[in-house]
Amino acid sequence: MKLRVALASLVIALVGSGAAWLTVWPILKLLLGAPHGVSAIVDPGIQKWQQLLPFLVGLDFVVASAAVFLVLYLTVGVPLARVEAAIDQVASENVTTVSSGGPLVSRVNQALRRLSAELLAERERSEAQVAELERRNAELVRLQAELVAADRLATVGKLASGVAHEVGNPLAGILGYLSIIRMRARGNEELGAVIDRIEHEVQRIDQIVRALLELGRPSRGKAQPVDVRPVIDSCVQLLSAGREFREVTVRVEAPQSLWLRAESGPLSQVLVNLLINAAQAMGGKGQVTVRAGEDGAGGYIAVEDEGPGLAPDVLPRLFEPFFTTKPAGQGTGLGLAVSRHLLSQFEGTLEAGNRPTGGAVFTITLPKP
Repeated sequence: MKLRVALASLVIALVGSGAAWLTVWPILKLLLGAPHGVSAIVDPGIQKWQQLLPFLVGLDFVVASAAVFLVLYLTVGVPLARVEAAIDQVASENVTTVSSGGPLVSRVNQALRRLSAELLAERERSEAQVAELERRNAELVRLQAELVAADRLATVGKLASGVAHEVGNPLAGILGYLSIIRMRARGNEELGAVIDRIEHEVQRIDQIVRALLELGRPSRGKAQPVDVRPVIDSCVQLLSAGREFREVTVRVEAPQSLWLRAESGPLSQVLVNLLINAAQAMGGKGQVTVRAGEDGAGGYIAVEDEGPGLAPDVLPRLFEPFFTTKPAGQGTGLGLAVSRHLLSQFEGTLEAGNRPTGGAVFTITLPKP
């Protein structure tokens, strides 16, 4: 900015000095030179001024340049520098108060500040809209996944309702015949072992059929206020004597009274399933923690284990029917799908994740009564 003002000052001073020189020099020449071209004795004083005249003209040029530069810099350069700084602040979105430098520049500064304030406000609105769109997009993705899962469950439920009785009746007959064979095979250990394996597999088929029926079965009651702490305590007490919990410690961290909207029967079934899964994930050794409390407009029950946690490729498919991470023959892949289905009947949800310190956590959310 200073260089441009200096160049402009030099040009203006040069033009002004040159114009003054061309105008005044003929008169000075007549006054200081010999009249009418006649040679005469030149006065020493006049000769001295003739010698100093180029120096004075040069000094006049320098003084004029400095004066023009000072005037232009103070009246144009400084205000324009402030305007340039204000424009840079608008570009960098770091607007501060810019001192005025005259009416015009002051109005320009004010206009720039208003423009910057409007741009900042518009950016904040845009960021808020983008954040809202991202939130809604995530919500849509979640709802889409839930709809896909619900559609799969509905398909499985329709299939189960059509074949459950057809499969259940033969299974009951097979179990009855196995009881007769076991009575006649007393003393034959090899045959008894075969019968036990057959009975185990038949019972496993029966469990699968019953789980399929749960997917298509409507709510068995009406959701009502339920104190979930006694439900948690009863489930823990029920499982504590089981074989899978001999070396498992279950710790409950919940208020003595926590009322939420649910059905005690299905809720107990879901808690039992989650506790058994937690114990199996730890290999029958470790601590399972059940936490419960209020959270916003509802409450939660979280079942945490100290197992290996859930792999990233497992999480998206965890609630799909027939998907299981257990070895063949040890799981049907319907427990979590049925649990989520049961909770959805009274506006509850079931989500899975990993603890920061290791292990998996399954969280039940329920509305307040």
